[in-house]
Amino acid sequence: MSAIAGIYHFNSREVSTEEINRVMRSFQSYPADDIQVWRQKGLFLGCHNQWITPESISQPIPFYNLEKKLVITADAIIDNREELFLKLGVDKNAWGDISDTELILLAYERWNSSCPSYLIGDFAFMIWDESENQLFGARDFSGARTLYYHHGYETFAFSTLVRPLLHLPFVRSKRNEEWIAEFLTIPWNFESVDTSSTVYEQIKQLSPGYQIIVKSGRVTLTRYAFIQQQDLLLKTNEEYEEAFKEVFQVAISSRIRTHKAIGAHLSGGLDSGSVVSFAAKALRNREEKLRTFSYVPIQDFVDWTPKYRIANEKKFIKSTVQYLGNIEDTYLDFKERNPFTEIDDWIDLLEMPYKFFENTFWLKGIYEEAARQNIGILLNGQRGNWTISWGHALDYQASLLKKLSLKKLSHEMKLYSQNIGVTRSRVFHFVRRKAFPLLHLSSYRKQESQFPQMVNPNFARKQDVYKKLKKHQIDLTGNAITSVYEVKEKQFEHPYYWNITGTYGSKLSVRYGVWDRDPTNDLRVIRFCLSVPESQYVQDGVDRSLIRRVTKGMLPDNIRMNQKVKGVQGADGTLRMVQAWPSFLQEVEALISDEQMACYLDMASLKEAKKTIGTIPKPELIFDLRFRLLMRSLIFYRFMKKMN
Repeated sequence: MSAIAGIYHFNSREVSTEEINRVMRSFQSYPADDIQVWRQKGLFLGCHNQWITPESISQPIPFYNLEKKLVITADAIIDNREELFLKLGVDKNAWGDISDTELILLAYERWNSSCPSYLIGDFAFMIWDESENQLFGARDFSGARTLYYHHGYETFAFSTLVRPLLHLPFVRSKRNEEWIAEFLTIPWNFESVDTSSTVYEQIKQLSPGYQIIVKSGRVTLTRYAFIQQQDLLLKTNEEYEEAFKEVFQVAISSRIRTHKAIGAHLSGGLDSGSVVSFAAKALRNREEKLRTFSYVPIQDFVDWTPKYRIANEKKFIKSTVQYLGNIEDTYLDFKERNPFTEIDDWIDLLEMPYKFFENTFWLKGIYEEAARQNIGILLNGQRGNWTISWGHALDYQASLLKKLSLKKLSHEMKLYSQNIGVTRSRVFHFVRRKAFPLLHLSSYRKQESQFPQMVNPNFARKQDVYKKLKKHQIDLTGNAITSVYEVKEKQFEHPYYWNITGTYGSKLSVRYGVWDRDPTNDLRVIRFCLSVPESQYVQDGVDRSLIRRVTKGMLPDNIRMNQKVKGVQGADGTLRMVQAWPSFLQEVEALISDEQMACYLDMASLKEAKKTIGTIPKPELIFDLRFRLLMRSLIFYRFMKKMN
């Protein structure tokens, strides 16, 4: 909804006009409906405001309550408004006039530092409490909005983006070598196990699910968000289905609150399909159409992926659109773009190096198209695999085998083998391996490839990063034998797994004025899904059973009951790079020859990777670990050159 910023001089030195201008000018290239600042001696708060919700129109941010001596600047959409109004005793006639920013301030008045625990939504905010002579702020539980800060001897400064802080004279842009070491060492799609760190030594970020108090020159950080699992015991499938529909519809309805048009990402799968089906139904009641945006491969792409994968999901997407109605669908191939040509712009957008290059060209492209169509909210189902569409048949059957629930195991294997069209012996082969992975360790190692080392091991040892990552049980091979249940648990226990999703979503929204919202990541939905017994998610040989049952009559059966093929996006990435391939190889060669980069990167690993990928961009290289190594290294190389 906005980009926020502030400066607090502990010695009450006046925040200069030049300091304010340096910060606010950093937002000038982004769209805004209103720009306001609030200042008093020693303190400045600002907001580059984008009006997304109806209540936000013409509401001043920063918002000052003279009577309570409180002022707030906020980047927030609060989803449990009705619940909060009732708890706060607000007259119902006033609900429509109160913005989310004012609502947060009312919550702070009532619950003080406990208020973030009552909030559901996407938010980052800072409140100046004049009576307590302190700043108080918080970031939502999964980090859907960003909040960076600098804490110096005399000053505290914060911002939605990194760049405004770097423009301040008292902030140095010295790189954080420890963060860099983690970024280069971790093979997975996250940067660091320390979500408070950034690539800049003097700039921190407020971690997801944390609150902050700045008082008397000291900064106190406290984690307030913990997702606790409570078992939900109902009597029948139908009761679970109705309970799911109720909580998910609430999550959808609260996320389509905008005075602008509403859009959604749509693939051919269950997650985005479920989001779209519930949203299209809700909008039909408002006589409003849902606009969907779908990436499709370029025209001359030939699907090279395995038969259980599908790279062009257009026919499945069309099936969903035609079945649901009330949808205006858009298909985009972005034929002029590829992962290589997008690097500089994504570095500028994210303000740091990144790893997830495979889908960058269409992720940003969809935001651009949505902005052209005056979309305010862009729905997605990114976290659906861990919430609404949870349920892995083979892992569930492996758990039955370990518990020696042989009768139920036999029943599930029999029906599952029939559903996917393979023999029971074939199914049992995989179930046995999942149940007892250590007995099959040698075969795992033969089949799985290890992610080639990107970091210079001397640099990693100097930063002591191996020890740190081992302490956090981070697998450095990229192919750990971990059950999906362990991965799921870590998803909601450790915020670093999801932090990058909020980072790019927040920064894309600031750039394009389009807010990406995920009802599958709603706190109420997560709590519900974690409380449901595993037998609801895998049942009668059907994986992801709960969402398949819930969407009966809401999605076509070729989507709803599809267990044989899964979509794979970005499979045409290297095909798009045919023209750019010589430039790509040339830059890789320059990188390998760069003595400064040799301090950070394992050049032997890069040389081997370059040797094996060849002079022609084969389509299957897009998911090849050696190509991934080279692309990630190039992204890091470009960022470091810009930093210098």
